[in-house]
Amino acid sequence: MSKSPTVDRLLLAALAIFALVAGGTASAQVPQVPLTQISTDTFTNNTSQHATEVEADTYSVGSTIVSVFQMGRFTDGGASDVGFSTSTNGGSTWTHGNLPGITKIEGSGTWDRATDPAIVYDAKHKLWLAEVLGMTGTTGAAVLVSSSTDGITWNNPSKVSVVEPGGFYDKPWIGCDTTSTSPFYGNCYVTWDDFAQGDLLEMSTSKDGGKTWSAKQTVGGGVTGTGGIPLVQPNGNVIVPADDPFFGSVMAFKSTNGGTSWSTPVPVANINEHGVGGNMRAFPLIAAQIDGGGRVYVAWADCTFRAGCSSNDIVFSTSNDGTTWTAPSRIPIDAVSSKVDHFIPGFAIDPATSGNTAHVSVSYYFFPIASCTSNCNLSVGYIASTNGGSTWAKAKKLSKGVHPNWLASTDSGQMVGDYTSGSFANGKVHGAFAEAKAPVGSTLNEEMFTNAAGLADVAEDEPQYSSKNDKPVPNAHSDHPRRTTPYREDRR
Repeated sequence: MSKSPTVDRLLLAALAIFALVAGGTASAQVPQVPLTQISTDTFTNNTSQHATEVEADTYSVGSTIVSVFQMGRFTDGGASDVGFSTSTNGGSTWTHGNLPGITKIEGSGTWDRATDPAIVYDAKHKLWLAEVLGMTGTTGAAVLVSSSTDGITWNNPSKVSVVEPGGFYDKPWIGCDTTSTSPFYGNCYVTWDDFAQGDLLEMSTSKDGGKTWSAKQTVGGGVTGTGGIPLVQPNGNVIVPADDPFFGSVMAFKSTNGGTSWSTPVPVANINEHGVGGNMRAFPLIAAQIDGGGRVYVAWADCTFRAGCSSNDIVFSTSNDGTTWTAPSRIPIDAVSSKVDHFIPGFAIDPATSGNTAHVSVSYYFFPIASCTSNCNLSVGYIASTNGGSTWAKAKKLSKGVHPNWLASTDSGQMVGDYTSGSFANGKVHGAFAEAKAPVGSTLNEEMFTNAAGLADVAEDEPQYSSKNDKPVPNAHSDHPRRTTPYREDRR
């Protein structure tokens, strides 16, 4: 492990103001703020791509922020290992390394590759838990969970579940019950899908800080899907939003008995996706978070509000019970007539806030011109609300200027990750996202960064923008054919 360097090749991002839908166009510039590199790919094996770090998840408790991500991405799926970067002082400094006991490439594990990392904190057992998918070759072979008391020194992982012969696990995620008054306080839940069974959704529960896990259970009705995210309400109910196997709709299921059984999913909304340009790997996988009162938010990339499905907005839906969901609303990053394409959203919600005063932020990647080809310019944006998403402040640009060819290659396009994330610490949002500069020869330069000082809550005098008057385009539909089979190679 080492402290992240003061980056002399620092990527500076002008925090610029987007043209927003209501109240005119804002064009004033704000001061530049630096990004901090929080990790570097330390692997040198010649079987995967270096230097590449992709697909970050984050979680925070007090002043501690932990992020996990892939290191050394393989073109045909997975990575050399999962890395972590941890700050114990609200994002001022970071310590980074990689998780032990997972891959042969790292040296102390038994799996060939690792992928799909997620991070959470088990408050009852005072443990950080990092979920990882261990791979045999290019097959998702075992769901693993590593634990740490400080987010820096990690134990070898426990096994949540290992595939039967012919199985193929994918897209796991973890969530824990952190409310001391909940009847299931300390329960942690992992979900994943088995591609070999048509993306059958499966669940497992731990009651002892991730040391042991229950036998896997299927979701009610034997429903298939992918990208499930378990979120636990203060009363102990677990709500799991997920995509269907074809990325054509969002659904949700739940447990009200501590993971003993799981309901049949209910529909949340259809997904209408504009095919992202630039040969980017950018599926409409959901992002999801929960506020302090238990309201669940789900977001995804969608072109429903744009004529001709010309580009994607980020849209979201909410629910207080996991059964009844609001109609999708467009987040007003810019006007529906703009040419900007928004995709790969990440949520952060301040857990000390809830309901109509919930502090919600969404980060996302975007192309300024959706129809770009060889001239695509990848950027990262950020938008925030202090009233549960009723109105949103001016969108901000965190970074810009990345060419897709500078990113890790995969079977399904250039990759920054199938998801991204941010977390509140000391009232400020810290994201973790992949940034890149031009390769040197065949060596890539794609690493993990954060906004150094964090992003403060929306200022009281900052204009607010609403999309409540935006209407879906009649008969809106995706501008590319629906998938008819759940492609395994898409999601490794």
